[in-house]
Amino acid sequence: MAKIDAFFQLMHEQGASDLHLVSGQQPVIRMRGDLERIKYDVLTNDGLKALLYEITPEHKIKVFEETGDVDFAYEIPGLARYRANFFQQKYGVAAVFREIPSKILTCEQLALPPVLSKLAQLPRGLVLVTGPTGSGKSTTLAAIIDEANRTRKDHIITVEDPIEFVHQSQSCVVNHREVGVHTKTFSSALRGALREDPDIILVGELRDLETISLAVEAASTGHLVFGTLHTTSAPKTVDRIIEVFPSSEQAQIRSTLADGLRAVIAQVLFKRVDIKGRCAALEILIATSAVRNLIREAKTFQIPSMMQTGKKYGMQLLDDAIMDYVSKGWISPDEAYNKANDKAKFRPLLKSPPSDFTEA
Repeated sequence: MAKIDAFFQLMHEQGASDLHLVSGQQPVIRMRGDLERIKYDVLTNDGLKALLYEITPEHKIKVFEETGDVDFAYEIPGLARYRANFFQQKYGVAAVFREIPSKILTCEQLALPPVLSKLAQLPRGLVLVTGPTGSGKSTTLAAIIDEANRTRKDHIITVEDPIEFVHQSQSCVVNHREVGVHTKTFSSALRGALREDPDIILVGELRDLETISLAVEAASTGHLVFGTLHTTSAPKTVDRIIEVFPSSEQAQIRSTLADGLRAVIAQVLFKRVDIKGRCAALEILIATSAVRNLIREAKTFQIPSMMQTGKKYGMQLLDDAIMDYVSKGWISPDEAYNKANDKAKFRPLLKSPPSDFTEA
């Protein structure tokens, strides 16, 4: 057992999501969204380096020494997997670990809207799960992929950096590929995947023009493609994809995206105030023929009103989901205001002026 495993054991027992180890400071864990210090000695640079390098693959140490940054996954069998990021800072080395549960929760266990389970049954198309860092995108995607794995007889390929949730092949054959270990880049893995008889492709992050272009193309040629982006709403996600391309290519990608897009789920994580735990508020855009026409005609600003009238398809606006949680007494009005898209709607609920004075 590596020395650092004791911290992971503590994290797991306390239900923490992240562990921060920084030279010159005590260790810190994130509990229900807030950072809390662990009663432990201040970490020295050399001591922390020894702690980290004990669990780090040789080639990753080399990358870290050369570049000052590295990502990888670490697993403690029977406990959990951890997504690790090391970085150099002013006082030496630092690391952040995010716990990835070894048990994949289903859509039902996560209390996700029923339409998300239906996405796992789509024959083809592009499904995007978006939101800020740490909003639970990977957890939602894992639940959808798990649904497909249990109910379909297909080939699933995942391309991630690093691999997060590990799916054991059930009715499907599942292949996991890690960027930097099994393939050089997201785009090269995606290009290769199209020759590997895939039915479902999961792309961990659509981070550049080439990867986005290949994902949209794959979705338009008969594959079901899932991917993530760091956008905060469904209409903004559509705009973001189109804006990545040079203006001369935007009309073409608009048309291809309109044909291929099936759904956008934008999610935000909230701290529960009634019980210990967190909950995700979801914005759901289902690409009906009317929505696809709006994308094709560059009228994405009209998508929110289309979503309001599309409840029968399972569509919902983020602010409606947030307001529902506030009325149930699950989340605080302050956090609801801070994370809402239409702030004016939530202003009357605040007891004091908002913490972001620029919006007052």
